Amino acid sequence: MRDSSPTAKPAVPEPELPEPAQIQTSGPAAFETGGILTIDLAAIVRNWKALARRVVPANCAAVVKADAYGCGVDMVAAALANAGCSTFFVAHLTEARQVRAVAPDAAIYVLNGFAPGSAATFAEINARPVIGSLAEFVEWDAYRTATRWAGGAALHFDTGMNRLGFALAEAPLFTARVKMADHGISLIMSHLACADTPSHALNAKQIAAFRDLRFMFRGTPTSLANSSGIFLGHAAHCDMVRPGAALFGVNPTPATPNLMEHVVTLKTRIVQVREVPRGETVGYGATWTAGRASRIAIVAVGYGDGYPRAASDPKGSIKSEARSGARSGAVALIAGRRCSMVGRVSMDLMAFDVTGLSEDPVRRGAHATLIGDGITVDDIAAWSGTIGYEVLTGLGRRYRREWRR
Repeated sequence: MRDSSPTAKPAVPEPELPEPAQIQTSGPAAFETGGILTIDLAAIVRNWKALARRVVPANCAAVVKADAYGCGVDMVAAALANAGCSTFFVAHLTEARQVRAVAPDAAIYVLNGFAPGSAATFAEINARPVIGSLAEFVEWDAYRTATRWAGGAALHFDTGMNRLGFALAEAPLFTARVKMADHGISLIMSHLACADTPSHALNAKQIAAFRDLRFMFRGTPTSLANSSGIFLGHAAHCDMVRPGAALFGVNPTPATPNLMEHVVTLKTRIVQVREVPRGETVGYGATWTAGRASRIAIVAVGYGDGYPRAASDPKGSIKSEARSGARSGAVALIAGRRCSMVGRVSMDLMAFDVTGLSEDPVRRGAHATLIGDGITVDDIAAWSGTIGYEVLTGLGRRYRREWRR
């Protein structure tokens, strides 16, 4: 029933909050640079959710080091935090600061440890060092005691990687401490060395060693599995998993089809289309010789933009002799067709064979797709003798970047 009293006030509609932009951009205008790198934030979130469902009841964190594997740490961390991710791993304090700016309530672990004199910065941004040596632990503990800072830390134990972490024999030094009311140790962790090769004997060895650690530190959360480790099964999941590259579309199970959604698309523009007579060579070192009269499209991306130079060679190694028509496996999608790379990747340019394609769609200013539409970062890695991680993190800052929600 309507309130008609003199004191009644008309209802004031709630203000409508603006919807977040569906596309956000950074970097130069498209015509000022060689390529457009598009990052699908929704695909990243879907990948994280798919992995989180796979490991229930364990928690699923997100590794966003190296500028979120080249995808933009501020944009990626914000999207994942909004989707429910509450724990992030980075490599350096500067990355932790970036994540903290967009995820104020998240737990943020710094994998590369506790640099001398860095305690005040960890406290300032409420980040958690991943401690793997007694020197680190003593400095962290002394600062925490002197200032009464209640910040946490992870203890990293080496179970077979032989890279970072305490030796397993040092574990008893800490077991009494974790029983204290305010011990500050919030996570026990290790790292798998061969998880992308499920049959490797070191996986079982590391899982067994970490099982013993879990028993010693029972009651404290534990974490072992990276992206590939998630697919080793429940024994590797522990209390928290730490996917990184899988979030961004890299295949965590290289021997089987990729279950992750692809995340990045890279398009470049054609600078010039030229006729190359039979017997002429293309590019530095004259490594490719036209076996027929050919049309070659020159595109505006090269190794200065992070496209691997090693993709130039059919066998993954740069050689000096000319090859009559020999091609690398690398392709670009031009006018709907996969076109082979010819000659070497140079700093700012690459060449692709467009012989037989009609002139109208293959012209100056038209686009060529280097990643996307069926060409993946794992494909480029295979052509270059490397891994998808390196391809993703190597994509330079010269591009115009577009984040799609």
